[in-house]
Amino acid sequence: MTGTVYAGVGHWQASSPKVRTYGFFRRRGGDDGWQALTDGLPENPEVRAIELHPGDPGTVLAGTQDGVYRSDDDGDTWTSLALPGEMRTVWSIAFDPRDADTVFVGVEGFAIWRTRDGGAEWQLLDVPAPGGIPECPFATRVTRIAIDPNRPDRVYAGLEVLGVVRSLDGGDSWDDVSGDLLALAAANEHLQSGLLTGDPHEGMVDIHAISVSRNRPGRVYLANRMGLFSTEDAGESWTELGIGRFSPVTYARDVYVSSHDPERVFAALSPASVSDAGALWCSDDGARSWRRFDADLPIGATLMKVAESPLDPGRIYCGARNGQVFGTEDAGATWRDLPLPDGVSGIYAMACA
Repeated sequence: MTGTVYAGVGHWQASSPKVRTYGFFRRRGGDDGWQALTDGLPENPEVRAIELHPGDPGTVLAGTQDGVYRSDDDGDTWTSLALPGEMRTVWSIAFDPRDADTVFVGVEGFAIWRTRDGGAEWQLLDVPAPGGIPECPFATRVTRIAIDPNRPDRVYAGLEVLGVVRSLDGGDSWDDVSGDLLALAAANEHLQSGLLTGDPHEGMVDIHAISVSRNRPGRVYLANRMGLFSTEDAGESWTELGIGRFSPVTYARDVYVSSHDPERVFAALSPASVSDAGALWCSDDGARSWRRFDADLPIGATLMKVAESPLDPGRIYCGARNGQVFGTEDAGATWRDLPLPDGVSGIYAMACA
């Protein structure tokens, strides 16, 4: 291991009271184990979002239960960026690729904030809530914000459990692009799931991750409870990718377009939100076909996150809900098992430098 890997842990509803569901951990090349990061962070930090500065991987943003924190020294020390308001449990962070001082932050309670000056001041954006399903028994979470690297005025946000919203003007105005997802559920029984509300459309708007193509304008990938989907027209219409033709499990927690190869797409798949298995899959042709990437690792829980180094295309790590972390430094030829400290459970976020 030659780079630096970060892992963020947070409470999850089905977790056992006997496990530790908080903490922010770092492992550097040459380290014997994981180091808990605490200096300047909230007590018992719950970290559900980690983003590396696009121009300086030593600068890191972390989303916690008390807003956004910034480190300029690889995580040694942290400073609060003072996110305003009462809703400060952060689930997603995205840097504008044109200007790293512009950052979008999504929180639990369905709010999206934007700063244009690196966090000195924040603006609460006016984002209308999608309709289509009854209110869920927990507050809506903005689980992922993704910005088109070629057209940065296009910003997408995935909502758990509510759908997808989109801005075409850098966050100034937003619209709901969930309609076709609901239509797919109505037309296809295998895409129906109403675990929380009883509404059969619910599973299609249970959004976990969004990633934007780096070479095909308008193409966006989406991971939700029912599998993997894509759009070719910036969200106006959606298509099922049919991951079930390749993988025996289809519950999708993460999808990510490689920063090194725009046709390579990674997906974290499992049987369900709470399960005893997971797998990391990869497509090398823009999600037309898929292969298992993790060499049949003994992943013993739902796979939550995949992280690729922006510096080295061979360095890829993934984390499961039960605290398992696996990594490769040679593009999947060999893997290392690097579990978090004993008793730590609830991986939500990872980053890899």
